[in-house]
Amino acid sequence: MSTTTPVMRQYLEIKADYQDAILFFRLGDFYEMFMEDAVLASRVLGITLTSRNKGVADAVPLCGVPYHSSQGYISKLIAAGHKVAICEQVENPKTAKGIVKREVVRVVTPGLVTDTETLEPKENNYLLAIVKNKDSYGLAHIDITTGEFRVTEVETLQQIESELGSLRPREVLFSDSQPSRELKQQIGTPLDGVMCSFLPEWVCEEDYAQEQLCTFFGVTGLQAFGCHELLAAQQAASVVLYYLHQTQKEELHHIQALQTYHPQNYMVLDDSTRRNLELTATLQDGKKRGSLLGVLDRTMTAMGGRTLRHWIHYPLIDQYQILQRQRAIAELVDDSLQRLDLIEALDGVYDLERLNSKIAMASANAKDLVALRSSLGKLPRFEDLLSPLQSEYLTQLRENIDLLPELVTLLDQAITDDPPFVLRDGGIIKDGFNEELDELRVISRDGKSWIAALEQQERERTGIPTLKVKYNKVFGYFIEVTHRNLDRVPDEYHRKQTLTNAERFITPQLKEYEDKILGAEDRIVELEYNLFQQIRLKASAEGRRIQQSADILATLDALLSLADLAHERNYVCPQIDESGAIYIEGGRHPVVEGMPLKEAFVPNDVELDTETNQLLIVTGPNMAGKSTFMRQVALITLMAQLGSFVPAEKARIGVVDRIFTRVGANDNLAKGESTFMVEMNETANILRHATQKSLIILDEIGRGTSTFDGVSIAWAVAEYLHDNPKIAAKTLFATHYHELTDLPLTRERVKNYNVAVKEWNDQIIFLRKIIPGSASRSYGIQVGRLAGLPDAVITRAKEILHNLEAGEFVRSGEPRLGEGKNKLKRQDNRQMSLFQGQQEDKIRMRLEALDVSSTTPIEALTLLDELKKML
Repeated sequence: MSTTTPVMRQYLEIKADYQDAILFFRLGDFYEMFMEDAVLASRVLGITLTSRNKGVADAVPLCGVPYHSSQGYISKLIAAGHKVAICEQVENPKTAKGIVKREVVRVVTPGLVTDTETLEPKENNYLLAIVKNKDSYGLAHIDITTGEFRVTEVETLQQIESELGSLRPREVLFSDSQPSRELKQQIGTPLDGVMCSFLPEWVCEEDYAQEQLCTFFGVTGLQAFGCHELLAAQQAASVVLYYLHQTQKEELHHIQALQTYHPQNYMVLDDSTRRNLELTATLQDGKKRGSLLGVLDRTMTAMGGRTLRHWIHYPLIDQYQILQRQRAIAELVDDSLQRLDLIEALDGVYDLERLNSKIAMASANAKDLVALRSSLGKLPRFEDLLSPLQSEYLTQLRENIDLLPELVTLLDQAITDDPPFVLRDGGIIKDGFNEELDELRVISRDGKSWIAALEQQERERTGIPTLKVKYNKVFGYFIEVTHRNLDRVPDEYHRKQTLTNAERFITPQLKEYEDKILGAEDRIVELEYNLFQQIRLKASAEGRRIQQSADILATLDALLSLADLAHERNYVCPQIDESGAIYIEGGRHPVVEGMPLKEAFVPNDVELDTETNQLLIVTGPNMAGKSTFMRQVALITLMAQLGSFVPAEKARIGVVDRIFTRVGANDNLAKGESTFMVEMNETANILRHATQKSLIILDEIGRGTSTFDGVSIAWAVAEYLHDNPKIAAKTLFATHYHELTDLPLTRERVKNYNVAVKEWNDQIIFLRKIIPGSASRSYGIQVGRLAGLPDAVITRAKEILHNLEAGEFVRSGEPRLGEGKNKLKRQDNRQMSLFQGQQEDKIRMRLEALDVSSTTPIEALTLLDELKKML
């Protein structure tokens, strides 16, 4: 195909406006791609690259995909980081004069995927815009498949990164200015793998932004949306709307409100904390299974799953709101019959949010309207089931359900129960809904019956037993006679086509009925399509009401999920207050306790407050359970602030403003940061932003450098957390630096705890119990044995340990076996003994309790003898 043909000239004119996208150019039943687009698409999609004029000097590369299966190919291109512009034939080729008119009807980008079949049902697909205005950053995010459109303002890059961690946008927009490009560079790693686009700077002008928002929502001011004083947020929203206008050609009626939120009204969770606590994905493989969400999510609907995910990313800090959810969950836990009936009622409810969006964007088919009818038809059942429940939150949900009876009746009267996917296949509208349609169907059915009778009639009249009346799209209806029976064909048969083994004929009578039948069928298809569009428009007009009921069902689904889990796993309702304390009895890790373990999960207690137990130093061997214990405290706290019950025998949670975690070792090679540098950056972030209402989890601070440096840093950090009156945050501090266990001697709110183990025949058994007191040494060599190190390595390690402790080295500086009195005895186990450690703690406690000034010499000698026997 030459570039000078009318079609190619049309292609080039359209492509000129979409240089940053792959143009899917509709030609009949295919989307064709040409030139550079074809080369790129063929490589990504693995399809054949060809040309319609091979061998010619100006041959144009092309490739194509079938229209009916194009969505899979589009999704693959989007996943590879490309935009796709969909160019459709916008007039009927049969009635077109000259070249068929074509236009780009939408541009598909990672943040603007509208085909819900390719999206994760229980995850949002966000497009995010970031704009800087003076000292503030405006953020606006939208999911066009649900209609959610939210804005906020933050003040720091760390807050931007936190929002990026919560939202996980698929695409981010900036203004095309040097400061914005610098901002993108400063954000850095959180944007890795995310498509970023730059839009004209004038889109961010304050007057234009306000005008565009007011015009889009049909309002005179933004006070009702709560963002009238947030100029940066308005600018970010303006960027989003401009991008939508450029890429989505239809009106987005389902985006009916702009929600303003403030991150400071929720518990702050930075991306490190989300990752380390494995809130929605595991560290190992990034999957939901094995995460907190994987345990909590028992939702029956996709929209309920998205709501629960949102709750986990934005835990509450307002006590009243927490208790509202908690009381609703408590009532659902207590009333098992109502809970189970409600869960059963949710089964089969479709994704109303995304159905609503498809309807608004005119992409919903007849099956979508059947799904809408089915889901809305269940709303009275929810109203009935919620009626006996008395908690404030559940009562509000019931009172705000909109049953939409008129729309349900319309859909029930109009749409067949099992319509086809393709709208122009017919069979969408029920009999009795439209009088003209019913009449046409009678003509079509009667005509087909006449033709069926004609075949038998003509066989008998002509004596040709194999005579057949057939139909195809090219010739319409015809009579087919084999060659050996041609001598019996009547004179009124007119030859239509000659085949190898047969002849095809038509008669005036057959032609008359053909015109009547085909005319009726064409009119039926057209009329059904028009009626369907009218019905879809009526459904679209009810978008706000549909969204309201969708929100209610999503919230109810999330509450039921938490209640059902609490009932099954015997969770307890935590006390929520503003005490600043965290008291947990018999706490369990919500994820680990449900895993198929070789041993029973061991519950643990914890007492944290700002008066006597502010900082707990946790010591003990690797694999003993320190990290599990600390994470479970954080997860129980977070769950409590979702309003959820928690895995414990008893719990009292003073509301926490944010959770910090410094766990694990990760390099940030993209920024040129070592493991230790990452650790220090995260620790510095904690020390800068923690408050008295924060919960801090620190695991092995300072282990990425030399021992003395590490101990010094860990000690100084612990002292700072204790001594700084602006922080004094509740802290769990796990360490292998046993020097830190001396901190309680000088810091009154520091306490020592260790993980109990039992030693048996030179083996160790992890008891998983957190007990008061310190572990003076680790069990590193015994853990090495458990890991399968060879016996020779274990023996040699013991020898080296002894000599390191004794300070004996050869001239080369390597440790050697001691000689004389320091020689290692085979039965001497210098690696920590459980009983040795416990005895030392008992001796220390006896000595600390001793009042020297009032002890007599006889009592002192007696005590000394007792202590000597304890060694």
